[in-house]
Amino acid sequence: MISKGRKIVIINQAINYLTVGLCNEFAKKFKKVSVITGNVHEQGEALNKNIEITYINKWKEKNGVRKVFIYLEALIKIFFLLITKYRNYEVFFVSVPPMAYLLNLVVKNRFSMLIWDVYPNTFKITGMNENHPVYKSWSYLNKISFKKAYKIFTISEKMLNLLSAYTSREIYVQPIWSIFQENLKVSKNNNKFLKTHNIKDKFIVQYSGNIGITHNVEILIRIAEELKNNKRILFQIIGRGPRKGILKQQVENKKLSNIMFLPFQSDDMFPFSLSAADIGVVILDEKVSKGSVPSKSYNLMSYAIPSLYISSKDS
Repeated sequence: MISKGRKIVIINQAINYLTVGLCNEFAKKFKKVSVITGNVHEQGEALNKNIEITYINKWKEKNGVRKVFIYLEALIKIFFLLITKYRNYEVFFVSVPPMAYLLNLVVKNRFSMLIWDVYPNTFKITGMNENHPVYKSWSYLNKISFKKAYKIFTISEKMLNLLSAYTSREIYVQPIWSIFQENLKVSKNNNKFLKTHNIKDKFIVQYSGNIGITHNVEILIRIAEELKNNKRILFQIIGRGPRKGILKQQVENKKLSNIMFLPFQSDDMFPFSLSAADIGVVILDEKVSKGSVPSKSYNLMSYAIPSLYISSKDS
């Protein structure tokens, strides 16, 4: 049943299949649904055609300082949209820019948020401690923001525990889900990804995802070096990020022939590349492993692919 007169705007600078799913569910309940985003990436489910899209600057995987400027530019644009075009809308914030939910401190909209990554806790990956002015300031603002929010959601019990340091109110847990709602794993005999790259009779250990500061992909190179004499095992590193060039240089310096670098695969090819993995690798730095959940975990589980998780024991 559609709520009479209710209008909502969903904020996410980089909309993926998860946000698309949320938007489509809101469209069943609200009279008007809009999104503020830098880009929409549809995988498996298309965004409802009746949902209005207002574009801001795209989110890009960049090094620290440049990423901050991308976030700040988006934050300023979001602020002006909320006090003008969307001043009479409810707001539902998701993911990026990570500080955007703090806008509920300065706008009058009813404001809810879905927390995928817990800030400022995630800053610990950079070596920032809890006494740092940025960490202390963000923590203080969290307490005010969460108290003012209409509803707060997160994606795991562990992250709920982290958020509970900032508020005593109820936080709702909604686990995320896979792109693939059915097990459509492709056999190796019919896998066009393997045929395209002329891969035969290999046991594939595959990391597919961003290569940023929270992803210690170097450990996969060290494992590959230990197993360099086993010609049957192939390590694949699929993705992009600011540290990909450094990893390639390490592989070249070590003269490792058992590692294959590939770009992110197209949406059409992704089910085939994922199906090719004999072991899927999920890596999170110990300092942020309790404040982040990689969505790739759910895609691997949906295809029943054995997985190697490299993280802290209490992640």
